Amino acid sequence: MKTEIKNLKKASSRILKAIKSQEKIIIYGDADLDGVTSVIILKETIKNLAGQVTAIYFPDREKEGYGVTEKGLNYLKKYTPALFITLDCGIGSFNELKIAKEIGFEVIIVDHHEVLDKLPQASIIVDPKQKEDEYPFKYFANAGLVFKLSEVLLKKKMTDNLKRNFLELVALATIADMMPRVDENEEMIIEGLSSLESSWRPGIQALFKIKDFESFGLMAKVYKINSLLNIRDVKNRMPAAFRLLTASTKPEAKQLAKKLFKKGIEKKQRIGEITEEVEERIFKKSPDSIIFEGDSDWEVILLGVVASILSKKYKKPVFLYKKQKTESQGGIRAPSGFDVVEPMKKYSKNLMIFGGHKQAAGFRIKNENLEKFEEHLIHYFKKL
Repeated sequence: MKTEIKNLKKASSRILKAIKSQEKIIIYGDADLDGVTSVIILKETIKNLAGQVTAIYFPDREKEGYGVTEKGLNYLKKYTPALFITLDCGIGSFNELKIAKEIGFEVIIVDHHEVLDKLPQASIIVDPKQKEDEYPFKYFANAGLVFKLSEVLLKKKMTDNLKRNFLELVALATIADMMPRVDENEEMIIEGLSSLESSWRPGIQALFKIKDFESFGLMAKVYKINSLLNIRDVKNRMPAAFRLLTASTKPEAKQLAKKLFKKGIEKKQRIGEITEEVEERIFKKSPDSIIFEGDSDWEVILLGVVASILSKKYKKPVFLYKKQKTESQGGIRAPSGFDVVEPMKKYSKNLMIFGGHKQAAGFRIKNENLEKFEEHLIHYFKKL
């Protein structure tokens, strides 16, 4: 008997039941490209089953932080009781999902991040990294995981066109989230890329028509497009990537793609400024086992990119954070061979929220604990 991803069929059955009995369905997705494409795939799958999504919510990382947030729950509680589905987040939102249950949501988590020492309160959890999950492949982007769920939900209604359409999004997300290009990921990327330039989505068409991208090959274009789709531009609570990838007309898509391209130039410049600032600081210090820096002027959404540049250059884990009044929010990147989630597990009692992948993660912490957190990390990585 073929092994299946744990709880995938269970999640599918519960969603089909909600569609049939016309229950309210809330989709709560991370605001990065993997989260956005996950939401689009599930939303369009439910629509193809004659169902309806009551509300979609993306947390604004600059204002709320990562994962399921109390602000998000307060906004959505008017819809209770409802089926509450988290995509590309939730596996580390212990307190928030406890609140979600208390206010009347039934929770399904579909996440691909590292499972921490315990599981949050949820009716159904789909995450191949759960200990009891025997599915051999563990490295899906979340969009890939949601695609697997949509296959189970749609069965014969998954037409070739629909499959192609979803796999285009999966390919973008898998590449953007830097998931390993092996096994099922590689198959989905190849299939998705094969039709990407002829996509029916006006948003994807508009991105490929950007003049400055004309001379690039397909993969170079994809990297450029992904960079634009991860730009922070929120309107009516919806990130630009969601608005562009679901745009229904060519003029609307063209206008937004143009705006993102302009913002992309500014983003590149800002990344350079923050990178330079961090390098100036570490130059004045004694070398450590990690880079750990923060500032109140840094944009949260850029921290991962800057940390990635620095971790490649200095071959060590990089922890960068935006310092706010009472708490700080951070992005982490590390070279291959490091695991940044493990040391955070050991410091979890002093972290408000944390999680992610071994080489790419995030955290939120009270400012009073920053110094001790840095000491803990330096000591942990020194021992390695």
